[in-house]
Amino acid sequence: MKFQRSSGILLHPTSLPGPYGIGELGAEAYRFVDFLQETGQHLWQVLPLGPVGYGNSPYQSPSTFAGNVLLVSFERLQEDGWLPQEALDQRPQFPADHVDFEAVRAWKVPLLAEASRSFLERASPAQREEYEVFCRQHAGWLDDYALFRALKTHFGGQTWTEWEPGLAFRDPSALDAARRELAAEIDARKFGQFQFFRQWRDLHAYCRERGVKIIGDVPIYVAHDSADVWAHRELFKLDEAGQPTVVAGVPPDYFSATGQLWGNPIYHWDRMSATKYQWWIERVSVNLELFDAMRLDHFRGFEAFWQVASAEATAENGEWIRGPEDEIFEALKQKLGDELPFIAEDLGVITPAVVALRERAGLVGMAVLQFGLGNNPGDSACPPHRYTRDLVAYTGTHDNETISGWARRLQEQEPWRWEYVHNYLAVNGQPFHWASIRSLMASVADVVVFPLQDVLGIDNAARMNRPGEVGANWEWRFQADLLHQDVRAKLRELTHLYGRLP
Repeated sequence: MKFQRSSGILLHPTSLPGPYGIGELGAEAYRFVDFLQETGQHLWQVLPLGPVGYGNSPYQSPSTFAGNVLLVSFERLQEDGWLPQEALDQRPQFPADHVDFEAVRAWKVPLLAEASRSFLERASPAQREEYEVFCRQHAGWLDDYALFRALKTHFGGQTWTEWEPGLAFRDPSALDAARRELAAEIDARKFGQFQFFRQWRDLHAYCRERGVKIIGDVPIYVAHDSADVWAHRELFKLDEAGQPTVVAGVPPDYFSATGQLWGNPIYHWDRMSATKYQWWIERVSVNLELFDAMRLDHFRGFEAFWQVASAEATAENGEWIRGPEDEIFEALKQKLGDELPFIAEDLGVITPAVVALRERAGLVGMAVLQFGLGNNPGDSACPPHRYTRDLVAYTGTHDNETISGWARRLQEQEPWRWEYVHNYLAVNGQPFHWASIRSLMASVADVVVFPLQDVLGIDNAARMNRPGEVGANWEWRFQADLLHQDVRAKLRELTHLYGRLP
């Protein structure tokens, strides 16, 4: 996919401000789009929008198709008549600077069920028809997902392999009985998805009207404890009990001396091939309802992926296995057209074969400033003066330190490297984060994207994720007053100066 010369902001919707404990698809989301338009930003990049899973990670979702209903705007539900005003007035006192996922779930999920009952009892014929059309159009994943989530609740959150065998392994009569018994819970799950897609559709239309495109994120793998694996066991390398025989990860790297053991099941790529990658085509098609383009996570896994026996405690003792390579992209092109809407996340251990695959698929790649500024100019992988146009360049990603936090660590722990970075960026007394942003804005890369934390110059207290660590990840939220006039003026000035206005 080709991009015009432009810039944008990386911000997950959960990080938006507001009084309801988590960012929502309501007024603050629209105000953020106005901020993008005002400052000349053409792109809004988000993380995966699915329900969060283990560790509240959007990369361990119970569905690769569903939306995160915690993002549904309760103000809009109230305005539509499905929630009483008292429900909003009696909300708990949530923290403003981070998401307390457990508290948000405890408050929001029961109210969504209440809104579902209200809708199903009182919806007009036209409203009911809109809902039923959505359910029919998305039945290929929605029916399994709603039943999966209802069964998860019924079994107290147990992994699907621990359910009674008839339900774990999808005996038709057991599933029919469960659908009857759990009908109200299933309806609530479908209603939540209907509202998520409806509200996102409206927000996306608002973005288009203001010249803002949304870049989504498609993880290469899915979680084992997901509707995707439960409903399509044949597409994954599982044993007779439904447990993964091998799992995904990456070998030792910048982030971890023992590698990263993600634990996601590995695809049976040969079986995917036999279906002409139909599951992937459906997956991408649903995402195209939400986004204008997508970051294709861990692109190198399509050329070769790191496979680790499920009994291993770390990712060190794995092996590289050949991936589907060109075949999957050819199948996608046959359905979606020759210009695939992907940005290839080609970071990490990248070989010439991975680069060649990306080029044959016609995809742009990625560069990250923190990785590009190495110990000295001779061994730096890809600093801004070596960028090419077919790149999306970032100061950092959701997995990195913030740019200001990174600078502080270099000053304290690697002063020799700090001197090189300081000189390269010609900081000369200006705030380090603006020097970093200026460097990317001035580069030849067609697209540059900055995490909002980097635009605001916030330290690592605002870091979104620490790979390999389980804890306070994915929780950061910003406060609306941080987007003050000085920030807006400086961002627009640099966007204009380097020819990136839409």
